[in-house]
Amino acid sequence: MKILVVGGAGYIGSHMVKHLLAVGNEVTTLDNLSKGYRDAVTGGTFVEGDLADLEQLEQLFASNAFDAVMHFASFIEVAESMQEPDKYYRNNVSNTQNLLAAMIAHDVSYFIFSSTAAIFGEPLHTPIAEDHPRQPINPYGRSKLMVEQMLEDFDKAYGLKSVALRYFNAAGADIDGELGERHVPESHLIPLILQAASGRLETIALFGNDYDTPDGTCVRDYIHVQDLCDAHLLALEYLQKGSESDQFNLGNGQGFSVQQVIDCARKVTGREISTRVEARRQGDPAILVADSNKAQAILKWKPKLSSLEQIIETAWNWEQSFFLQ
Repeated sequence: MKILVVGGAGYIGSHMVKHLLAVGNEVTTLDNLSKGYRDAVTGGTFVEGDLADLEQLEQLFASNAFDAVMHFASFIEVAESMQEPDKYYRNNVSNTQNLLAAMIAHDVSYFIFSSTAAIFGEPLHTPIAEDHPRQPINPYGRSKLMVEQMLEDFDKAYGLKSVALRYFNAAGADIDGELGERHVPESHLIPLILQAASGRLETIALFGNDYDTPDGTCVRDYIHVQDLCDAHLLALEYLQKGSESDQFNLGNGQGFSVQQVIDCARKVTGREISTRVEARRQGDPAILVADSNKAQAILKWKPKLSSLEQIIETAWNWEQSFFLQ
């Protein structure tokens, strides 16, 4: 297929581009490089551009007969979204609307959307299945939910078929060591822990150690980035078969506490990792774990790199090869 990957120079998008190329697809990456890196795009055609540029979007779609679009170009920082909601609604909602309008104008039928568990807000129960109430508590989560709602309307009105994949905690790195996670600033737990292991960071903050969990620290569901890529490809195949638009939660279905992740990282790296306890962060639930049974039943998806050790090992290999060379 001929696939447009928007945000394909970022963390998950770059892994997706490599995955799509490996199975024989023709890939074009569109990225403004505000968060991504040109050297992370390992092949295909690269176009530097922005979804806010309507003229460029028109030219891109007019000159390419895309079969499908995968969208990874959202801003993702919860705290930043609280401080700069306008930035999040412009990029995550308005720019996505520009993209969908271009697809409709040029008869591109399939859309795979990178959504998030943040659309659920404070969990009423865990594990979280797709029918859990959607009550996001920050602009980031609300912006993603708005797009999901937009997709439902665009399907009814224009016949645009889509799958929204709701990630829990994406983690890990390319098993070949070619790609990995490099956000600036970094806010994700595993790369921060590994920065402490490598000496790039002095200590790791534990935001609360008095939660109602076995060791007092928050429990989260980590999913390897390559398992996410597998899910995207299966979602596209699902739509190609004539299936209806849908949404799927993606996680391992098992939770690991912050302390467990730190202990595992100490084991994998053989390094001491210094920690300090700080106050709880507002809006941090004690436990967030996905129920991915629907994706496993319908998409026939099953995580292959599901152990915490595997996830941390690939991320540690990337930390050493890229940052410590």
